[in-house]
Amino acid sequence: MSDIEFEQGVNETTEAIVQASTRITPESTDEVRQIALRIEEPAFNFLEGQNIGVLVPGPHPFGNKSHHRYYTIANAKGDDSGVELELLVRRCFYIDEVSGEEYPGIASHYLCNAHEGDKISLTGPYRSPFRIPTDKNSNLLMLGTGTGIAPFRAFLRRVYDERNDWGGKVRLYFGARTGTDLLYMNDLNNDLANYYDQKTFQAIQTLSKGVLSDAADALRDGVEAHAEEVWDLVCSPNTHVYLAGMKKAADEFEASMARLAGSGAQWQTIKQGLVDDRRWSELTYI
Repeated sequence: MSDIEFEQGVNETTEAIVQASTRITPESTDEVRQIALRIEEPAFNFLEGQNIGVLVPGPHPFGNKSHHRYYTIANAKGDDSGVELELLVRRCFYIDEVSGEEYPGIASHYLCNAHEGDKISLTGPYRSPFRIPTDKNSNLLMLGTGTGIAPFRAFLRRVYDERNDWGGKVRLYFGARTGTDLLYMNDLNNDLANYYDQKTFQAIQTLSKGVLSDAADALRDGVEAHAEEVWDLVCSPNTHVYLAGMKKAADEFEASMARLAGSGAQWQTIKQGLVDDRRWSELTYI
C-alpha cells in the first residue's frame, strides 16, 4: 500500500464494487484490512504490483472536491465478465505537528469503513516504480515494512513466473512490529512461500524488540544483523534496490548505510550512483 497524495483534477475514473472486507489483524493491534474489489469491465488492463488511485468524495478541507490516494494492487485476476482486485489497507491516523491532535487518514478510513456492495471510484492503474531489470543476473534488494510488502508480493511473482531462471541474488528484508504483522509477508495464503525453494531467493523477517520500537526499527535491526551481505549487495554494480512502506523505514535504512559507509556524505555519494544508474526505486508513505 502507498498512501501518497496525488494531484487533483482527475477526470477518468472506473467504478469498483466492494466484494469483501476482512480484518487480518486482531483487535489489540493496528487495523489492517484485506479488501476485495470487482470491476465489471473485462477490458480493464492491469498488472499486479501497479498502483490504482482511490477517489474519496468530498467536501474536504481547503475546498477540495475529492481526495485522491494511491494504493498498490496486491493481487488481481480477470475473466470474461470483469476484474477482481485485492488491496491491503491500514487504518491510518496522523498527528498535527502544531496542535498535537490526532486526525484520521481520509482515504484509509474511507476504505476500511466500506461495506460489501459499496461503490468505489478508482483511477489508473499507474505504472509501478518497481521495474524488473533486463539482466537476469541482476541482484534485487527489497526492503519493506507493513503493507509496503504488497508491491513485493506481485513483483516476486513476475520475477519468477515471467522471467525464468533468475540468476542474481533476490533478498527481501521485512520489518514487523509484532508477529501478527508478518501476515503482510505471506498474506492469509502464505503466497511468498512459493519462492522459498528458489535458489536465489531469501526472505529475512525481523520483529521489533520492545514496546517503544516499531516496524521501521525492526527493519533496521534486520539489515544491521546482515550488514555484510547488505553492504556487498548495495556496492555491487548489478544490484537494484527497492524500498517500500513507511518513510521512517527508508530513513532508518539510509542511516544504517551511512554508518556502514563511514559517513552520511559517503553514503549519499553511493546512493546517488544508484539513482543515476536507475537502480534505486522508492515507494514510501508517511
